[in-house]
Amino acid sequence: MIKAVLFDLDGTLLDRDASVLKFIDKQYEKLIRYVGHISKEKYISSFIELDCHGYVWKDKVYQRMVEEFRIIDITWKGLLEDYLEHFKNNCVSFPNLIKTLEMLKKKSIKLGIITNGRGQFQLDNIMALSIEKYFDTIVVSEWEGLKKPDARIFERAAVKLNIKTNECAFVGDHPANDVKAAQNVGMIGIWKENDQWKNINADYIINDLTEIPIIIEKLNT
Repeated sequence: MIKAVLFDLDGTLLDRDASVLKFIDKQYEKLIRYVGHISKEKYISSFIELDCHGYVWKDKVYQRMVEEFRIIDITWKGLLEDYLEHFKNNCVSFPNLIKTLEMLKKKSIKLGIITNGRGQFQLDNIMALSIEKYFDTIVVSEWEGLKKPDARIFERAAVKLNIKTNECAFVGDHPANDVKAAQNVGMIGIWKENDQWKNINADYIINDLTEIPIIIEKLNT
């Protein structure tokens, strides 16, 4: 019996690629007096490449960009501060996010998030999507002192929900950090497919979030 659905955030609920593109375009325009010697296309493409789908923290990204483009009138710390303060204003969700959460809630399914990243930054992004009220627990790696794929962060989330790991399904976009790691602790692993990986060994593969309530109903029938 599946009693809870846990979600990754970036690339699963938050369309991070769209959000990054929206943010970095605005950052360039806002700070053009500092970075105008670089073309917008180059500024955006370099950030996206160095960011590596969010797996490189932005202090490293901006240090590289300042060095590579010889940005001299604003420091990498200034660029990072702008990112931390304003990224939340550019968050884009995947289609049918709230509809899916409401469908699951109507089925009395507990909901949670397990996400790697900085605590307040991730919470700000969750709040920007206006979805925090749907979740019974939000587990962020910085606050827990653990990060995916560590089994303990999945187990901790289950404890917070007062259920067993084999009563959970986990939805994520990363084949190892999300799907395999969840399966390793007995959870149903659901992969939200994307163009980065192929042939993923998941219990279920979805393209749209609205497929999740259907899967849960099937598992609980």
